[in-house]
Amino acid sequence: MITAEVSLYPLKTPRASTIITNAINSLNNEELEYSVGSISTLLSGTEEQVWSGLQAMFRNAQNYGEVSMVITLTNAAD
Repeated sequence: MITAEVSLYPLKTPRASTIITNAINSLNNEELEYSVGSISTLLSGTEEQVWSGLQAMFRNAQNYGEVSMVITLTNAAD
C-alpha cells in the first residue's frame, strides 16, 4: 500500500476551484481511498490504484488548460 498527498494548481484561469473539484470528482471512478483536505488530497491504495488516481486527476485538470500538480508519495505505514 502507498499513500500520495497531492495538490493541484490550475494556472492562468479564474476557474481554479471548479477545475480542482472536477479533478477530485474523477477519483470517484477509481478503486482507491481518498480524503479531501483544505489544500491537498490524500490517496491510498495499491501502487497501481494510486498512480491511476493521480493520472485521472491530472488528465481531467489538463483538459482545462495549464496545471501544476505537486505530489508527496510514501510507502511508510501509519
